[in-house]
Amino acid sequence: MQVETFSTLQEASGAVHDRAQFLAGGTILMRAVTYGDQSFDTIVRAQQVDRSIGSDAGGLRIGAGATMADVLASRDVDFLHPVARAIGGPQVRNMGTVGGNIFARNPYGDFAVALLALDAQAVMADGRTMPLGDLLATRERPGGLVQAVTIARPESGTFRFRKVSRVKPKGVSVMSIAAHLKRGDPRVVFGNMAPTPTRSVGAERALANGTDAGAIAAACSACLEGLAPADDPLATEWYRREVAPVHLKRLLEEGARY
Repeated sequence: MQVETFSTLQEASGAVHDRAQFLAGGTILMRAVTYGDQSFDTIVRAQQVDRSIGSDAGGLRIGAGATMADVLASRDVDFLHPVARAIGGPQVRNMGTVGGNIFARNPYGDFAVALLALDAQAVMADGRTMPLGDLLATRERPGGLVQAVTIARPESGTFRFRKVSRVKPKGVSVMSIAAHLKRGDPRVVFGNMAPTPTRSVGAERALANGTDAGAIAAACSACLEGLAPADDPLATEWYRREVAPVHLKRLLEEGARY
């Protein structure tokens, strides 16, 4: 295993390939190294990463190098505190980054679920900007590293998040759900219900005109449209399909409650 260090993220971006993995917080990558993962032989790192969190033109900007602890310390993104708090324990939150979470495979990646529900834009190291949904669809070959994400601050009470896990408080997700309930253009996203965080188009269609009891019932009935859960050591496909409508109903009726 060799380590290549670059001054900037843009320089490091050019060195990442199938056998070279970028080191963000290391909570997943270094575990792979410890257990002898043979799929890569080079670690790429950058001395300068963006950990800033604050207002940006038209919204909020979160540096990809910001940790979950950084998110929890920022009042600018207080609506994301329940999401960051649900990720791992203190050690993981001190190291795990926003950028790393975007590329984390199931059953991780809860923060990416929330960002997708908020229509986040990914700012790449070379300055390009692309919708996070497009990046997630091609994240095996992203064509660069993420420098930051930008989001619009949601109106009070419109953003909700729920994590379903077997072990509390630090267990990984059986599934996670994030909803941004903008009237006329809602977003409902499930994690660990497809290979990557995925929008529930059926639930979004049902909630387009509001969140009354009838709309919630319709959303729960249609929430599996577009999803493709799998069997894994945490749960079966059947179980996930059975409980997804139950947890979506609780999220929509109760808000960000665990």
